[in-house]
Amino acid sequence: MSAKPINSILFVCLGNICRSPLAEGVFRAVWAERGSARDILLDSAGTSDWEAGSAPDRRAIAVAMRHGVDISGQRARKVTPQDLHRFDLILGMDRSNVADLKALAPAAVQDRIHLFLEFAQGKARDVPDPYHDEAEAFASAYRMIREASEALATRLEARASVPDSGQASSTM
Repeated sequence: MSAKPINSILFVCLGNICRSPLAEGVFRAVWAERGSARDILLDSAGTSDWEAGSAPDRRAIAVAMRHGVDISGQRARKVTPQDLHRFDLILGMDRSNVADLKALAPAAVQDRIHLFLEFAQGKARDVPDPYHDEAEAFASAYRMIREASEALATRLEARASVPDSGQASSTM
């Protein structure tokens, strides 16, 4: 990726009721805690429309609330072709999400799509889907997302402080 500023991020999982709403809410909270003067458009979506219109899973809402993050107002939606052009950075929660996104995306926007933990932390790991598990799986997903959100915010702050020379940035 070039050193172009990232002004919008879309977090994506399968149904948009567990991981991606958590990632959107947690990253929004991390960005606000840092007091960045720069606004970033944040959203989340799913690669499927199974849950379209639904609120986040009650367990995702609960784990977020325990950490002072309210995601209860979010509603699930499916990724649209317009999203692929609208967002500067599109972060899939797992490799399957990334593969589905890349299958939808034209060549011109393929470089916007990344695995969340790999982009944020350099770890080629998935955020496992906690949907079929107990509350501890949601707590684990929250911790992974929080750490990755902190790393992503640090990376975006570093990127913003690098002058745009027209050359590819080594910070991204």
